[in-house]
Amino acid sequence: MEAYTDTIKSWQSDFFDAETRTEIQSLEQTDTEKLKDCFYKNLEFGTGGMRGVMGVGTNRINKYTLGKNTQGLSNYLKKVYAEETVKVVIAYDCRNNSDTLARTVAEVFSANGIQVYLFSELRTTPALSFAVRDLECHAGIVLTASHNPPEYNGYKVYWTDGGQIVPPQDAAIINEINKLSFEEIKFEANESLIELIDKEADESFITASVANGNFNAKGKEDFKLVFTSLHGTSITAIPEVLKRAGYNNVTIIEEQAKPDGNFPTVVSPNPEEPEALSIAIAKAEEIGADMVVGTDPDSDRLGIAVRNLEGNMEILNGNQTMVLMTKFLLDQRKAKGLKGDEYIASTIVSTPMMEKLAEAYNVEYKVALTGFKWIAKMIKDFPHQDFVGGGEESFGFMVGDFVRDKDAVTSTLLACEIAANAKANGSSFYKDLIDCYVDFGFYKEKLISLTKKGISGAEEIKQMMIDFKEKPVASIDGSKVVTVEDYNTATSTNLVTGEVTAIDIPKSNVLIYITEDGTKMAARPSGTEPKIKFYFSINSNLDNKENYSKVNAELDAKMNRILDELKLS
Repeated sequence: MEAYTDTIKSWQSDFFDAETRTEIQSLEQTDTEKLKDCFYKNLEFGTGGMRGVMGVGTNRINKYTLGKNTQGLSNYLKKVYAEETVKVVIAYDCRNNSDTLARTVAEVFSANGIQVYLFSELRTTPALSFAVRDLECHAGIVLTASHNPPEYNGYKVYWTDGGQIVPPQDAAIINEINKLSFEEIKFEANESLIELIDKEADESFITASVANGNFNAKGKEDFKLVFTSLHGTSITAIPEVLKRAGYNNVTIIEEQAKPDGNFPTVVSPNPEEPEALSIAIAKAEEIGADMVVGTDPDSDRLGIAVRNLEGNMEILNGNQTMVLMTKFLLDQRKAKGLKGDEYIASTIVSTPMMEKLAEAYNVEYKVALTGFKWIAKMIKDFPHQDFVGGGEESFGFMVGDFVRDKDAVTSTLLACEIAANAKANGSSFYKDLIDCYVDFGFYKEKLISLTKKGISGAEEIKQMMIDFKEKPVASIDGSKVVTVEDYNTATSTNLVTGEVTAIDIPKSNVLIYITEDGTKMAARPSGTEPKIKFYFSINSNLDNKENYSKVNAELDAKMNRILDELKLS
C-alpha cells in the first residue's frame, strides 16, 4: 500500500471535489484492496484508446483522469498547430456518465482556447470519425467503452485524418500527459468556444454512408431484416440509412432501441456474444426474417445472423462477414474495371482467407496489428493507392475510406445489399459464403478469451505470454509447428531452416505459431480489457458445396481436439 499512499493522499486535497474525497475516505475504511486497485497504476492508451472502470483514482475513468488526458492533448495540439485556430469535435455514446464526461472534456479544451464542436446528444463512433475531416478539425474525441460491461467507459482520440492516434502522435501526446500534475488541468470553460452540433453533421454522415454502402441491389422489397441497437448509438443512424437505401421491411427491437448504459436486456452489449442477439433472433424466427443485425454501444462493431442450409438462424463470426463483404466490394470494382492500385486490409489475428481473396482478384493485401487504427494508418501512409475495404475478426469492417474506423452503420447497409442481392438471385448470404469456401479454401476460426482481473490477473497474463515464448508449442493436433512469429521482437523464425526474418510491422505483444498443415494459433493480451486472447485458424479444401456439411464437421472436430490439447476447451 505504501507505494500508492502519496497519490491517494494528494487526491484528498481541496483541488478534488467533495464527492471524490468522500469516496476515497469510504474505501479507506471499508475496502483497502479496491482502493489499491484504484490507484496502483495509471490508465494507459491501448489498441482502442483508454478504457477502464469508472470510479475514483488514477486507474479509473473519471473527470480527473480524462481531464488530464485532455489537458495534455490540448498542450500538444497548441504546440503542433501553433499558427492555427485549433478545432476538435467530441461525441459520446449511451454509457452512464458519457454525456457529463464529454461535457467536461469540452470544457477543458475550451479553457485552453480550443474551438470545440460537441454533439448535442449521443452519436456513433463512425459519425465522429467522419466529422473530424468533414468539419476540418485537428482532432476528435469519442467517449465510449465500446462493447465492455456497464461499469466501463473510455476515451478514444482521433487525429486530423479521422483515424485513431498512432505513432508518433500517440507517444508524443502521452509524454505531454505524463508531464502534468492533476492540478494543472484547466477546468474553467470558455462557453463561447463550445458549439453544439447535430442535424447538419448527421446529414453529412448519413448521406456519405448511403453513397458508400448502397449498390442498388436487387430484391430490397422482398428482404426482411431484424435490427437491434442493443441500447446503443446506432439507433441514431442505421434506421435512416436503411430507409434511404430502400429497405422498408425493417423490424426494430423496440425494447433494445432506447439508449441505456445499464444494458438491461442483455448480459453484455457485445454482438460477438450469441446471447446479445437472442431477442432479435427470436423475433426473426417469429416473422420469418432473412437476417438479424445487432451493433455494439458505439456502433463500430456489428453481429450478423442469417439462415443456414437448414433454414435456421445462425450467427456468423467477424471473419466470415469480412470475407463476404470484401468479396462483394471487389466484385463491384471488378465489374467497373480494376485499375491495379487497389488493396484490401486485415489484421495479423484475422483469417488467412483474406490473403487468398486478394490473390484471386490480383489486388494487394496489407496486414496490420490488431486495432483499426492501423488500417486507418495505411490509408494515410499510402495516399496514392485505393483502399477498397477491410476488417478484423472482432466484428469490425470499413467500407472504403470515407470513415477511418470500423463502421457498423455503413457495414449494416452493405450486409443488407449482399443478402438482398443473393436472395434475388436464388442464393443467400450463407450460400454465398459457402461458395467462397469452394473458391478460396475452407477456413474456420475460433477465439478463446480468458478474463484475468486485477493486479494478480495482469501478472498471470504476463507470465502466460512468457511461458508461451520460453516453452514454445512444438505441434498442434499432430501437425508440426514450422514458423513462429514474435511481434515483440518483430521477427519470424522458420523452425525448419532456422532462418530468422524481420517483420515489417510495429512491435506488439503477440506470438503466432503456424504449422505444416496451415493451422495458425495466436496469443495476445487484450489492449482494452483484462483478458488474454487465443486466436485459432484451421483450413481444408472444399471441392464442392455439396460436401460442406461433411467438411464443416471435420473442421469442428479438429478445432475441438486443438482446444482440448491446449486445455482451452
